[in-house]
Amino acid sequence: MIGELVEGVTEALNRDAVEQVAEVEPQWLHQRRMDAWDVYERTPMPTTRLEQWRYTDLKKKLHLDAMRLSDAEAAPDDMEMWPVPLREAMALDRENACGHIVFIDGRVVHTDIDEALASKGALLMSLHQAIEQHPDLLEEHLATKAVPPEDGKFAALNAALWTDGVLLHVPRGVRLDRPVRVTRWFSESGVATFSRVLIVAEPASQVSYVDEMLSDTFDEQSLVSVAVEVLAGDGAQVQYVAVQRLGEGAFYQSVQRTLAQRDAKLDTLNVALGASVSRVDLNARLLGPGADSDMLGLYFGDGEQHFDFNTSQDHEAESATSDLLYKGALDGSSRSVFRGIIRVHKGAQKTDAYQTNRNLLLSPHARADSLPNLEIEADDVKCSHGASVGELDSEAKFYLMSRGLNRTQAERLVVLGFLGEVLSRLPMSGVGDKVRHVIERKLRGLV
Repeated sequence: MIGELVEGVTEALNRDAVEQVAEVEPQWLHQRRMDAWDVYERTPMPTTRLEQWRYTDLKKKLHLDAMRLSDAEAAPDDMEMWPVPLREAMALDRENACGHIVFIDGRVVHTDIDEALASKGALLMSLHQAIEQHPDLLEEHLATKAVPPEDGKFAALNAALWTDGVLLHVPRGVRLDRPVRVTRWFSESGVATFSRVLIVAEPASQVSYVDEMLSDTFDEQSLVSVAVEVLAGDGAQVQYVAVQRLGEGAFYQSVQRTLAQRDAKLDTLNVALGASVSRVDLNARLLGPGADSDMLGLYFGDGEQHFDFNTSQDHEAESATSDLLYKGALDGSSRSVFRGIIRVHKGAQKTDAYQTNRNLLLSPHARADSLPNLEIEADDVKCSHGASVGELDSEAKFYLMSRGLNRTQAERLVVLGFLGEVLSRLPMSGVGDKVRHVIERKLRGLV
């Protein structure tokens, strides 16, 4: 099987590593990887001279030259042998799912999907399985329409060196009423792990996808790179959720692209709680009339954590709607950067688009930078943006303490109330409870 033959790859991040990863893959994929590497080599590494990277200095925060690809053996498909934190995370939502995928150190080790859905043609599998069983689907969609290598330095690197990933394909009219749950565990220090997610929702289908990432603390910096491509056909309903709970020493980098056709509803939620550095590039493209996208984000930092969100809402069709809300709480010397832009293209009349970023500072040493923007090339639109940075509400805290709570308990409740606005907008069953649980754990110092 293709996936088995990438074991033992220990090369540095170079052309030889690409050749080794692609060694037994079909020619079209091999060539696609090599072309991506060529794009990577000729694309400069982003610097703080670029507006999109002004507040995240990669020279100081990312040490790619010191990293290698994983040389870990594939873990067994046996839950009893998986790390305890991985099993605990799965236990919280094991029953409320129609399918599961488990990654350990960048490789899929377990997959299951409800038999009734599989009988209707729904596909949930590793990309290595898909290469063998559904190559035409991958050749058409993988790293082509949504996240091609030309999207940037990290998009090219991921397209060249991904070692595993997820294919979720939902046929026309098929509805997945419970979420697909993906849980990832990372244990190797000094390693760069690259994976991809490809979600194809055919017209009038429905699917929810929840991807949770966990690790212990890393002795040496490790990179977790995920490229996400979500394609929603006419009238499809799709929800994509990423819950990032990586340990100290992790650099999390994710490029996410969502493409919504006519009357599609395509929502995203990014939850950032872990990693020393987290960078998310999210672009929502509204390609058909009536397309709608809610873009939600939650982040909670402490210590010296650094969160950087770069978002864009591209309205390319008329009568489409997008609404972005990102809220974060920052303690210690943590820092957040939010950079968002609404682009209304020519001809995209009747656009209705909003963008809001709110930050709560829990420490005098924490910092939040918020940079919302608009680019409008149509004259019949409703667009607005807003941003705020504030401190903990002393009156609310005093009120709670007067009711018998100590200072720590009062602060926890105020933070949960502040973030609750985002959680209240999650229609997906069980996801709000899961996110609230992991936020509460971090408030108690357990994450």
